[in-house]
Amino acid sequence: MSRDSEPTNPGAPRACSIADALDVVGERWTLLVLRELGLGVHRFKDIRTNTGAPRETLTLRLRKLEESGLIERRRYSERPPRDEYLLTAAGRDLEPVLRGLRQWGERHATPLRRTS
Repeated sequence: MSRDSEPTNPGAPRACSIADALDVVGERWTLLVLRELGLGVHRFKDIRTNTGAPRETLTLRLRKLEESGLIERRRYSERPPRDEYLLTAAGRDLEPVLRGLRQWGERHATPLRRTS
């Protein structure tokens, strides 16, 4: 992070691309959806099963990710109508961030396992 690119503005919040990114992806279910898509899981039912997200929450997160340009929805069945979700180039650009977050979690946030 460069201090020069994000100057302090006394009396107002600092302009920050991290805060901007968190507005898009800084929510638990959103990150878990992106994880699943990165692992090749594309269908609503499978994403819901693997994340544990409530149906309504998952629907809202998928819509927000689509509006943000991180995923695209593609119809794979007309009868009944069924869609799958794919990462866009912008969504794929988050894969190193998710990998880093996973590695950090494994080192610092995962509870220690008992050893016999």
